[in-house]
Parts: sequence; C-alpha cells; structure tokens
Amino acid sequence: MEVSDSDHILLVEDDFAIRETVADLLTGEGFEVTCAANGREALRQLGEAGSQPGVILLDLMMPVMDGWQFRAAQQSDPRYATIPVVVVSADAGAEVAAAGLAPAAFLAKPFELERLLAVVGRYCSHH
Repeated sequence: MEVSDSDHILLVEDDFAIRETVADLLTGEGFEVTCAANGREALRQLGEAGSQPGVILLDLMMPVMDGWQFRAAQQSDPRYATIPVVVVSADAGAEVAAAGLAPAAFLAKPFELERLLAVVGRYCSHH
C-alpha cells in the first residue's frame, strides 16, 4: 500500500447531494477535493491536473461513463494506473462484483464519516 504525498482526493459521484456532502466533509477534515459527475469528466480532470490525487473515490453507477468504464480506462493508462481507487456503491452486491476492478477498498453507502476517513487516510499523507 503506497501512501501519496497528496491530500488531494478525486471524488467521482453522479448524485449531486452525495457529491457535495462528501466533498464538504472531506474538505472540513483538511483534504483537497476535486469532484467529477461521471467517469469521462474524471478522466478529463486527471489529464488536466498538475498533480495526481492520492486516492480516487469512485461510484459505479453513473451516466455518460460509469465506474466500470472509468476503471478500465484508468488501469490502461500508465499515468493513472497506480492511483488507488476506493469503490463506493449503494448496491449491496457490488462489493463482490467490484473485486474484479481490483480496488484498494470498497465502501458501502451509506457509510459513516469515521469509516470514510480511515479508508482515505490509508492513501493520503497527513492522515
């Protein structure tokens, strides 16, 4: 498990309320959070970013480009392939299916703030 020097998190979540709430919680804990509403937007942000995030929080079910498609694109690009991904899903059966994506971790929605911070803290430097 590699710890990044970055306290930057890329949050990929299509649900506006969840995205904003999680971003606000993480920002309040001292993280820098960039948000994307779908996988395509997340890939664009990775390409435009000056530095890579320490971890990506990835929802699976999204329009335009879902989490499965994003993860395939991320893993095939050597610039982004090593960024740890935490899959976040409300689908109870998704944890088993998501194992094929080789995520760093899985968080079932809804999750408690302490659990989110513990998982994210594994990959970001100051936590």
